Amino acid sequence: MELWWQIGFNSVTKKLEVWIEAQTRATMDEIKKTLKVNWWTMDNIVKARVFLVDMNDYEIMNKVYAEYFPNWYFPTRFWLAVVELPAWALVEIECTAVGDTIISE
Repeated sequence: MELWWQIGFNSVTKKLEVWIEAQTRATMDEIKKTLKVNWWTMDNIVKARVFLVDMNDYEIMNKVYAEYFPNWYFPTRFWLAVVELPAWALVEIECTAVGDTIISE
């Protein structure tokens, strides 16, 4: 079992993305890259905890989040509104992934 958490830093510029959609996409891209290093895919995620500074961003964030699970398999999720996140991020996502077999895309 592995645990990862990410905020929306752009992997090229190393700066935090500005808008919730871009931060969510950058966050999910980094989670996907981390899984790939372990020969896993998004299907290995069994639980996600999502921390949002503004719950009004839920709908936009959830739309982007859903794009990363094309098989309509959504891991268990926990949503929490928070006052503040590191680096003034708008969203932070923590994932738990499990698996002992190699899955190839």
